[in-house]
Amino acid sequence: KTKEVLVKKNRKFTKGAIRKLQESGVDLLPIDIDELVGKVSAKDVIDESTGEVLLQCNEELTEAKLDELRDRGVEKVEVLFIDNLNVGPYLRTTLLADKLQGPDEAVMEIYRRLRPGDQPALDSAQTLFHNLFFNAERYDLSRVGRLKLNYKFKIDEAIETQILTKRDILETVRYLIELRNGRGVIDDIDHLGNRRVRAVGELMENQYRIGLVRMERAIKERMSMSQEIETLMPHDLINAKPVSAVVKEYFGSSQLSQFMDQTNPLSEVTHKRRLSALGPGGLTRERAGFEVRDVHPTHYGRICPIETPEGPNIGLIASLSTFARVNEYGFIETPYRAVEQSKVADEVQFYSALQEEGQIIAQANAETKGGKLSGDLVSARKGSDVIMTKPDDITLMDVSPNQLVSVAASLIPFLEHDDANRALMGSNMQRQAVPLVRTTSPLIGTGMEGIVARDSGVTVVAKREGTVDWVDANRIVVRPSKVDPKDPNSVRPDIYTLVKFQRSNQNTCMNQKPIVQPGDKVKAGDVIADGPATETGELALGQNVVVAFMPWGGYNFEDSILINEKLVKNDVFTSIHIEEFECVARDTKLGKEEITRDIPNVGEEALKDLDESGIVRIGAEVKAGDILVGKITPKGETQLSPEEKLLRAIFGERAGDVRDTSLRVPPGVVGVVIGARVFARKGTEKDERAQAIEDAEKELLMVNKRDEVKIISEAYYNKMRELLVGKVTASRLVDDKGKVLLPKGEKITLEMLNEVPNRYWHEIQLDSGDGKIEEQLEQLAAKREEDVFNIEAQYSEKIAKLTKGDELPPGVIKLVKVYLAIKRKLSVGDKMAGRHGNKGVVSRLLPEEDMPYLEDGTPVDIVLNPLGVPSRMNIGQILEVHLGWAAKSLGNQIEAYLETNWSADVLKEKLKKLFPEHAPFIDKLAPEDVGRFAKTLQTGVHLATPVFDGANEAEIKTALKMAGLPSSGQARLIDGKSGEPFDNPVTVGVMYMLKLHHLVDDKIHARSIGPYSLVTQQPLGGKAQFGGQRLGEMEVWAMEAYGAAYALQEFLTVKSDDVLGRTRMYESIVKGEHVLEAGLPESFNVLLKELQALCLDVELVEDPTMPRRAEQQQPGIPAGLAALAREVADKMGSAG
Repeated sequence: KTKEVLVKKNRKFTKGAIRKLQESGVDLLPIDIDELVGKVSAKDVIDESTGEVLLQCNEELTEAKLDELRDRGVEKVEVLFIDNLNVGPYLRTTLLADKLQGPDEAVMEIYRRLRPGDQPALDSAQTLFHNLFFNAERYDLSRVGRLKLNYKFKIDEAIETQILTKRDILETVRYLIELRNGRGVIDDIDHLGNRRVRAVGELMENQYRIGLVRMERAIKERMSMSQEIETLMPHDLINAKPVSAVVKEYFGSSQLSQFMDQTNPLSEVTHKRRLSALGPGGLTRERAGFEVRDVHPTHYGRICPIETPEGPNIGLIASLSTFARVNEYGFIETPYRAVEQSKVADEVQFYSALQEEGQIIAQANAETKGGKLSGDLVSARKGSDVIMTKPDDITLMDVSPNQLVSVAASLIPFLEHDDANRALMGSNMQRQAVPLVRTTSPLIGTGMEGIVARDSGVTVVAKREGTVDWVDANRIVVRPSKVDPKDPNSVRPDIYTLVKFQRSNQNTCMNQKPIVQPGDKVKAGDVIADGPATETGELALGQNVVVAFMPWGGYNFEDSILINEKLVKNDVFTSIHIEEFECVARDTKLGKEEITRDIPNVGEEALKDLDESGIVRIGAEVKAGDILVGKITPKGETQLSPEEKLLRAIFGERAGDVRDTSLRVPPGVVGVVIGARVFARKGTEKDERAQAIEDAEKELLMVNKRDEVKIISEAYYNKMRELLVGKVTASRLVDDKGKVLLPKGEKITLEMLNEVPNRYWHEIQLDSGDGKIEEQLEQLAAKREEDVFNIEAQYSEKIAKLTKGDELPPGVIKLVKVYLAIKRKLSVGDKMAGRHGNKGVVSRLLPEEDMPYLEDGTPVDIVLNPLGVPSRMNIGQILEVHLGWAAKSLGNQIEAYLETNWSADVLKEKLKKLFPEHAPFIDKLAPEDVGRFAKTLQTGVHLATPVFDGANEAEIKTALKMAGLPSSGQARLIDGKSGEPFDNPVTVGVMYMLKLHHLVDDKIHARSIGPYSLVTQQPLGGKAQFGGQRLGEMEVWAMEAYGAAYALQEFLTVKSDDVLGRTRMYESIVKGEHVLEAGLPESFNVLLKELQALCLDVELVEDPTMPRRAEQQQPGIPAGLAALAREVADKMGSAG
């Protein structure tokens, strides 16, 4: 019709050409018959008159076949379209290779392959094949498997169908053929749609299943072995030990069952949000390649691209992003706001990586006007690409700029200005910050600090609305303001017992202190007590300190940090660490060990701090070597001399047959005893100390009980008071002794009622006539009695738990734990860091008067090296310093206002300039509230600069200008030593610095004499073993390079593993000779033995021409005497 050429002459047919012809209505085209040769039939061709199959399905057409078909009058043959480009012959060649005819033969062949020895029968073969994939009892595809198949093949099978269907298999084959033909996509193994989180519940379920299978096997074995099945009871067959053993083993030894990182609240939160690719069923460090470790586009909003360890585990251990969650299938989801025709919805929906595919997603800080995306083009993500697109094309929008990163990374202000490697270090090092004694929240935060502190669980949060009734260091009692008449427990007060100086897993101090006062009103969710490393409900890992970036006498070379001594004096970076020491008294073969004060050969001075039970008193200051718990152990029987027998007869058995095995303070520890706990086996009598500890715990419970009863009783008596005041008595009220409490016919006043004891109130008869009030009074009194009874029952149960004995391991009679508080001030060698990966070691504590100071006389707290910034590319710290300086100076201005005769109006104006968005709230404040609010700002105005949405350069300059500071952020500093100003202005400001858990006091170690290895006779290594310093290969080279031959010989022999030489050296020192006479190191003998074990016979041959060392003439010693000394030394060596 249109004269358009659809297919050119002498060209091959393609799928596109065929589609064109069909669309144009062309059904027939003349072709050369030779073109059909080599084509493959799509169906059987049957002679309708005879029923004979002329051409089988999948048979190739030859010239002879074509002639035969023409002769038989066959007009139509359907052929397969195979062009070897877009359509391959894979299915056809597979069917040609498969010689089996029909499904029955195929099933029989499968049976033969699976069960080679068995004689196949069609029924059993079909059952076996059916059980492989189509029987729910034998095959489980799981919900995740069904979800993935449905998604992959775009089928809508019910999620409960957890077996394969025929369609699944057909679609799988079709997809594989399409892949081979160059269509479809190969799965990306690192795509988060193909990786799922196996939470602890699922892993636990797998372990439990193993335990149940073992238990089932054990039950079957017992049933098969038992003679009298009729008389068996369930408890004879069932033993739950296999299940409990598997569960215990999983939690005790699994790679993923880890000791919680409790250094500070942040480390606890991030450890709980950790994702690991390691562990059972996962990867190993050695086998994991770069692809698995790398950041993938689907990680956006699900896994943090920044927070991961630096070592061999990099990329294998990751953290969940801030808003990410794991869905029921184990896939990580992230929230988005829906966008339709550029209109942004408020509703938030969670999307997994699979659901997100194909969506066009705008950034969280994209410009909007009136709830619609504005601008001609919007920056957006589509898959792994960042594109500029029209607002109408956008389908989703991020909920927040920090949804990309994890909780730890979202606490770094100006993160967007830091290099990723340094941001990684910053987020990791915040987890190592030690909680300090004086906590200070950062002046420059990100707005996440309060959320992390509250959600970490270290702060105490009010459960219900109410009024604070009682506060002390140990507990807070809140009286509820709303009482639900249907809920009997709603009358009970909330008693919060605070954690006091407890030890964390990392030996840091966990302590809670109240931040409310009696009479304060609290709402549900309010923070009422701070925990470790928090201040007024905000995370406070470090301190705001004045920092200058300048070199100072080489003391900040290579990331060293110069510190003002004032920080140490004022305990700014002081932390408390709590060490736990354990003493176990066991039942040994030689007798029972005993914890006692009566220790042999120990003076009274060493026992002065021990109580009658032999346990150190609380508050004692102890140092290395002091006794914490006195313990004696029975000795083995030895042959006694007549003198010893006489002494035993006089003084009794005690002294000789026991040895002192007391628990002593290890070297390098100085502290104060803050607690002791005694655990005794059930049935053993408690000593005085254990009884005292138990009594103190009981007393605390009794105080809580009294408070609960008091507040509940007051609530009921208040209701009774409301019912009685103003009513007239119908009869007189008399107490137990006959005294008249209320006369008849008297109107009850509040004063009269208060003089009547509460317990008689429900007996008052009123002149109302209907008796309803009396009934209500009776009900209230009965309800109070019931509630008080329930409280007393609960507390009795708690006390009963306290008084019963403890579960101890077999063979242990008593276990004593002593807790020591150690105060660690900042010292040279401690590691410190900022939040931007800027870490360093304290190199010197400089007196305050020598530190550089500002023109107003303020000395700098810390001097950092300016060369640590450009190459590391963590510019965020510079911006933090500038904004921090502005925040601090604004606080100083407010402090100056408060110190002068301020008026509330002037202060309000100042505050409105600082917080323009809160102007209406500030206007409403009463004068005393303005003063109280201003006082919280005098140490500095706290500013939040959220991640990826923080303050820009212009805003920082505005803040500096408002604070009256130079906009460059630099100032002239004066040298504390000379009083002369430095040549150039210096960047000065306030930075938030952390003290990390790598403390020099934990690492410093010295040894004179200590334990040796049994085999090599060399000193052990490491502080834990009280070991020596290793003189390694490189150190030996250094000694050789300096030609220090004798020093080297001493190191390698007598100071290490030359047993004979050690003895000789001791002798020579005793004699005052000071001669080094080295022998053979023991490790040389070990080497000889190892070579002999390899069947190499190594012998030492002595050179007779060389004089022996001892025989060499020493100055002033006759030769004969030297020989004699040698002989004596040899004999002593062999004897010793």
